[in-house]
Formats: sequence, C-alpha cells, structure tokens
Amino acid sequence: MLTKTPKQSWEEFTQFMQDCCTATEYQNWIAPIKVSANAKEELILEVPNIFVQEYLLENFQKQLENFLPLNSKGKLALSFEISAPTQKKAAPAQKLSTPEPNKSSLNTSYTFEHFIEGPSNQFVKSAAFGIGMRPGKSYNPLFIHGGVGLGKTHLLHAIGHYVQQHHKRMKVHCITTEQFINDLVGHLRSKSMDKMKRFYRSLDVLLVDDIQFLENRLNFEEEFCNMFEALINQSKQIVITCDKPPGQLKLSERMIARMEWGLVANVGVPDLETRVAIIQHKAEQKGIKISHRVAFFIAERIFNNVRQLEGALNRLTAYSRMMGLDVTEEIVESTMSELFQKAPHKRVSVDNILKSVAVMFGVRVSDICGSSRAKNVAFPRQVAMYLAKEMINDSLIKLAASFGGKTHSTLLHAWKKISNQLGSDEMLRRQIQMARRNLEN
Repeated sequence: MLTKTPKQSWEEFTQFMQDCCTATEYQNWIAPIKVSANAKEELILEVPNIFVQEYLLENFQKQLENFLPLNSKGKLALSFEISAPTQKKAAPAQKLSTPEPNKSSLNTSYTFEHFIEGPSNQFVKSAAFGIGMRPGKSYNPLFIHGGVGLGKTHLLHAIGHYVQQHHKRMKVHCITTEQFINDLVGHLRSKSMDKMKRFYRSLDVLLVDDIQFLENRLNFEEEFCNMFEALINQSKQIVITCDKPPGQLKLSERMIARMEWGLVANVGVPDLETRVAIIQHKAEQKGIKISHRVAFFIAERIFNNVRQLEGALNRLTAYSRMMGLDVTEEIVESTMSELFQKAPHKRVSVDNILKSVAVMFGVRVSDICGSSRAKNVAFPRQVAMYLAKEMINDSLIKLAASFGGKTHSTLLHAWKKISNQLGSDEMLRRQIQMARRNLEN
C-alpha cells in the first residue's frame, strides 16, 4: 500500500530540485510541469511540450528515481500528457530590457550567517567576507573553485547580500554564465550591444557563477574578457565561481591570466564535524528536531557535498512529518539507505594502523605488539586488531602475526569484543571513526 499520493511525491521532488537547480533552470524546465488531474495510482505529468519532457528525463533521471515509485519492471511509474495550448491575445513586441543592478536574484538563504564554517572552507569564507567589507580593495578578482554542492554559490550570494546591506550606493549584479550568454545573444539580436556594455561597465560588484560554461565559446569569452578588464581597470570588484581552478579551464591564456590576477581559493569537502553542524543547522531552519547522534549517523554516510546532505534532509523532513514519527537512526536507515555512500578504501597497512592507534591512546607500537596484558595496552591492541580485520583484506593468520606473533583466534576475539562494544560505547565509536578517517586520508 502506498504511503504517498503521486502528487505528494512530485511535490517532494520539486521542493528538492529548488535547492539543486539554478533559479533559471527551475523556472524554465520544472515549474511549468503540473500533475494531471487524471493521476491516480500512477503519476501523470502535464508538460507544455515534448522538449520539457525530454529535458526532465535526460537531466534529472536519478533524482526522479529517488522520489517517485517504480513499476514492476524497475522503471519510473510515470507518464506524460501534453497540455492543451491556451489561447492568448497577441501582445505587442516588447523591447529587450537589461536587468537593474541590485535587483539580481540573490537567494535569501545564502548569507554569511547561514554559512557553516569548517577547516575545508575557512580560508575562502574569510576571503569572501573581506571582499564584502571592502569591495574592490581586498582581492580582485576572487576566483572560488571546488566540487558540486560545496557552497560556492552560497558564498557568491552572501557577498552580494553583505554589499547591498553595508554599501547601499554600490551597484551589485549576480548572474550565472548561462544567463550572461543568453543576455549577450539577446542584445546581439536586438542590435543593442552598447546598452549591455554600458550596464555591465556601470557596476561596482559583479558576481559570476559557473564560469566553466564559457569553455569552447570563443566569441562569448572575448566579450566577457573585455568586460572583465574594463571593470578591473576601474577597481570594480569581480567574484567568479567554477568547478575547477583557472589553469584547468579550456579558455584562452589571456582569460586564464586575468582570473589568476587576484586570489584563487578552493572550497573543500566538509569534514565530519562540519557536516554534523550543517545537518543540525538545516534541520533547525526546517523546524525538525534531530539529535546529535542521528546527525552523526547521517554525516558518516553522506559526505560528498552539502547539496546531498540538504536533499537527504528534505526527504527525511517530509517523511517524518507525513508519518508523524520522530527522527531516529532506524527511520534514517529505512528512508535514505540508497543515498548512503561508501568511501573508497585506500591501501592500509598494519604498520599504519599500529602507528595511528598508538598515537590515539598514547602508547608505544612496541607495547601493542608486546605481551603486556595491562588494560592501557590490551585495549588499544584490541582496537588495532579490530581495525586490521575491518580494513585489510588478508588472512587472519597473517594479520595476527603482525601483532608480535599473536594467533588468529586472539585477533578474532579482539574483533568480536570491539564490535559488540561499539553498539553501546559512543566514545569508542568516535575513536574508531577518527582512526578510520586518519588512515583513509
């Protein structure tokens, strides 16, 4: 029996996609889609044309599978209807308008106050905040790069918000590279390039997202580079985000050199503690209560980027509210298990494990491999044996021999003891997690 109606499943999907897509992409390809009145057991979507249907299936297949039910063949239980065209009165042709500065679509949630700081992003956040305080006088340009969903766009919008609040006379414009290209094409068609050039050159702060979409587009790149130089020469602030550093972009040497003029800063993958803080902050914003233990449970299993954490939290929030259940580890496991990730295991040796455990417990490697049965030595030895069995694909006899000639039964006994203790000992669980992380990194 289904616990959700087709319409509820679609609403969860659209809520999730609002956080994942750019505002332009969402409005163009997802917002026009409606749930058909004929939808009962199967979800039927009403689309304005076949292009919207194809775009949805080609670009968001995985996200759809996470939210929508599957049929007996393992395919999406989903069909489409083309909506009937509505009769509209012919409207007079409108002149192409250039957006006004300070009317950019800044996300209201993307502020410095809502940005969770950690070791992986502390430097770039400080640089972004410095620019917000003194636009054009700190680092110019600032080039922020990093993987998908790590907070680049958040920092970009946070700079925009801060400048608007503290430097009210400054003209701020935030735009994606895709929007810039569309803007340029529109003005070329209407033969109003001078108007566009005047607009961009009048700005005090230009924020550009996803510059990698400028690759292999020479004419657009040249126009962007000219605008870039004009603003820099006037000491106007430019901030650019990208999924890779400037040197890895397929752009001209001139463009790459311009972007490396100022400061190039990387946004890294957040560590465990930062991910826990992000989960608890987002949960508080959504009005859902998540214990520290559950937050750790999620953060240990979803770790590639912040966007995945937000998507998982959206699903968890929707499920717990619809079912009227408190959020527990069991609920997380049942609703999000397919989202859990496994970190690739790097080659780990017994020597590395011994050194890591010795440092953690303040004992010597020679003590762990010795014969002492003192508790302050025996327990670290058991932890090291547990880690060896978990992280090294080798025979028990060979692994045990690395611990000063111990037998495989000794190693197996240690592994069982630590495994049983992990269920009730929070401190031990944290120590094991920390050791794993150090060894894999």
